[in-house]
Amino acid sequence: MGRDLDDVDRSILYLLQEDARGTSAKAMSDTIGVSASTIRNRIDQLEDDGIIRGYHPEIDYEAANIPLQVTFVISAPPTELQDYSEQIRGIQGVIDVREMLTGQRNIHVHVVGTDTNEITQITDAIHDTGAKIESSEVMRQRPFNHFFLQGTEDMDARDDAVDKDDNSATE
Repeated sequence: MGRDLDDVDRSILYLLQEDARGTSAKAMSDTIGVSASTIRNRIDQLEDDGIIRGYHPEIDYEAANIPLQVTFVISAPPTELQDYSEQIRGIQGVIDVREMLTGQRNIHVHVVGTDTNEITQITDAIHDTGAKIESSEVMRQRPFNHFFLQGTEDMDARDDAVDKDDNSATE
């Protein structure tokens, strides 16, 4: 079971998601209002607890000349979900596999390729596993950061009770 995050933890996650590579503990401490040693200790604890599992590059596949991104929605027998997922993860061009815990369309697979021939090869490899492709969608990925810097105006997106432009509030 996970653990609850406090405002400092959430702010650390927010800042790391914004720029993990270019953000120092000192800069984070200045922004959050706690000491740099507290930031380092909290990051260590978030890593130890498995909340931060690593620091990974965000890849712009279009800039890397890999312009096609496709999401496949797949149906697999629930009792064999893990086996299908493992097989699909081994296919070249697959960059993410998500298992749905309910429903018939229970595997979502994100793939990338340079052209339609590569996407066709990936599609064929998925079919070869025995899984049934229910649908596929060509997509463009936009990064999303769902943490907010606690105690700042950056939290406004979470507060739907008060509209700053309209002086009314829902109660």
